[in-house]
Amino acid sequence: MAEESFVGDLPVKRPREDEENGACAATEAMETETNSSDYISSVIPGWFSEISPMWPGEAHSLKVEKILFQGKSDYQNVMVFQSSTYGKVLVLDGVIQLTERDECAYQEMITHLPLCSIVNPKKVLVIGGGDGGVLREVARHSSVEQIDICEIDKMVVDVSKKFFPDVAIGYEDPRVTLRVGDGVAFLKAVPEGTYDAIIVDSSDPIGPAQELFEKPFFESVAKALRPGGVVSTQAESIWLHMNIIEDIVANCRQIFKGSVNYAWTTVPTYPRPVLIPWPLTHSIVDVHI
Repeated sequence: MAEESFVGDLPVKRPREDEENGACAATEAMETETNSSDYISSVIPGWFSEISPMWPGEAHSLKVEKILFQGKSDYQNVMVFQSSTYGKVLVLDGVIQLTERDECAYQEMITHLPLCSIVNPKKVLVIGGGDGGVLREVARHSSVEQIDICEIDKMVVDVSKKFFPDVAIGYEDPRVTLRVGDGVAFLKAVPEGTYDAIIVDSSDPIGPAQELFEKPFFESVAKALRPGGVVSTQAESIWLHMNIIEDIVANCRQIFKGSVNYAWTTVPTYPRPVLIPWPLTHSIVDVHI
């Protein structure tokens, strides 16, 4: 009979020792990763289930074929597993960040929407985006001469290069300069009017990315953009986080002189929550100054 352990209030059944699908090790790792009640995502026999206070009362599960990587950086827990339907999956602090199957929808939208809205962008800054997918898409624009990326977690970069080479291929572009550090601090030090476009590819507003959703951060963004520049930022789900979206839009309308537009794309696994196979919307706020 299978033993039971508990993560928060959620029972997690461990698989039998003779099961060779990697779920046992993953379960133990996820229990270690989720000591706090913020994230109680878990692996039960053969399945990864994502549960978070960001989407209360909902969960999203993927069938696990094999756990490929588990590690803990200075900032978060990092996990990669092979799913049966979405290819390899990158998980940070128990939350799915991308899958091989559907990552393109998010990366393309958050990148090409702003870059195609201004004429000949030359200098682009990416905040976050350690997986390299946004870099890959920015590099498709021939007018771009300089691509800077500031990612706080070097482990995310290294893991992405190893397990998601088709996503992290953006790092191979000679126009790219990687700066490992805090994006908020980096922006404060950037000279005024440096960039034509800034793309904020952040994780959710819990943990290291929280400051990237606050008003002082967008004030730093405005300073770093040239006149006529554009910023595009990840803005959560219209079905679950309307309060966050309203705050971002309100802040941007106070800070930026130009238009503030709202856009969304469909990504089945991001934002994550749903109990049935239902593609959810992912929102992006596009701002011109």
